[in-house]
Amino acid sequence: MQLDSLQAQQRFHIRQRVRFMVNQYEVHSVAPDGSEGELLAFAQQKRLAFKEQVTIYADDSKQQPLLGFKARQRLDLGATYDVTDHAGNPIGLFRKDFAQSLLRSTWHVEQPGLPNVTGQERSMPVALLRRFVDSLSWLPYHFDFVADGQPVFSVVKKWGLRDRYVVEIQNPQIDRRMVIAMAVALDALQGR
Repeated sequence: MQLDSLQAQQRFHIRQRVRFMVNQYEVHSVAPDGSEGELLAFAQQKRLAFKEQVTIYADDSKQQPLLGFKARQRLDLGATYDVTDHAGNPIGLFRKDFAQSLLRSTWHVEQPGLPNVTGQERSMPVALLRRFVDSLSWLPYHFDFVADGQPVFSVVKKWGLRDRYVVEIQNPQIDRRMVIAMAVALDALQGR
């Protein structure tokens, strides 16, 4: 998919594929009836890597990389992840706010030309239940990302056996590659 066509997307569906040694994610457009549309991207993360790295491809043949993100450091508590395009050029970064995430997961997204974006779990009660009641850690979580009090994008986890998300984009200036990277990271990195 061409970058301008990707940038025109206002909604995505993201679905995790269950595999033994890797986490894989499909990013789909949303069809007019609300169902999954065409495959826009395919992400793969190796499990048990020393330094977190995810490559996002044009499709599941993994022939054409679109972007990727990689941790700057090995320690994951408040790691910063650089997001780059297919040629390794920087797009932006995101990082987990370790202190605020003790009670309610919080992430910061930075993209040149935009104010800093902060994403936080929508529901404090769900966030607390997920942390302090082990048997409820499976509860779906939803994230709202805002900049200067204005919505930028949201990621809503759906009920189901597999992890599925609906991503809604409210700010037309945010690079959709940053949104895809952050949405995949919410699943791939959130439990760490």
